[in-house]
Amino acid sequence: MENFNHVLLFKTNISCDADKALVCAMLGDRPGVEKWSVDTEDEDCVLRIVSYTLRHQEIIELINYHGYECRELI
Repeated sequence: MENFNHVLLFKTNISCDADKALVCAMLGDRPGVEKWSVDTEDEDCVLRIVSYTLRHQEIIELINYHGYECRELI
């Protein structure tokens, strides 16, 4: 069975292309982020990050610092 501990999921208010562009600026070249996506069609605007080194709290602090709501999706 595969281990998905490196996939971080968050509930956010990142809901449009302009928001996604700002997130791209935050995460696009951030060390530790292998891949990321935001599902703006989902009611929770799910942010999915693949990282082998970053933890949920680091991402939450980064996204919140830039004015967006972000919390771990459980």
